[in-house]
Amino acid sequence: MAAFAADGERQAGHWPGESLTRLADLQSPPSDGVLADVAWQAQGERRVVPGSEPEIWLALAVNTPVWLTCQRCLQPMAEPLALARRIRFVHGESQAESMDAELEEDVLALSRSLDLRELVEDELLLALPLVPRHGACPQPLNVSADIAALPDEAPSKPNPFSALRALKTGGSE
Repeated sequence: MAAFAADGERQAGHWPGESLTRLADLQSPPSDGVLADVAWQAQGERRVVPGSEPEIWLALAVNTPVWLTCQRCLQPMAEPLALARRIRFVHGESQAESMDAELEEDVLALSRSLDLRELVEDELLLALPLVPRHGACPQPLNVSADIAALPDEAPSKPNPFSALRALKTGGSE
């Protein structure tokens, strides 16, 4: 990563949606749907800071639609994910933890190698909506049909307020 950033290198490409297995396992495409490719772009940067050692940064941009289940109508929906992240790399996990708590930027520990596919997948997983739903569902749930499917008779329970009413009026129920 340090060499990539020092040279200001830039790489871009596409990965098949199925190749990011953790993300693929969370998707629910329609029966005729396929998982879309993940387009990504990464650029390293080395910033010289007077009075301290140079900073190592990675600019990451990722675009892909994902298939999620709408929590209103329970139908598959395509949700576009587009993210742009700037990640700063520092020496050691302890420094990364302390700086990550203090700074708004993402901070990771510098290692000899970086699995870019795993990093992209992690960022996509973090970008997923907590409760996916259509703006306007194409097929709202047929609530009346769902209610009609309920049993006709609910078990009869005595009304707890009937006993109170009986006490108040002096009668017995």
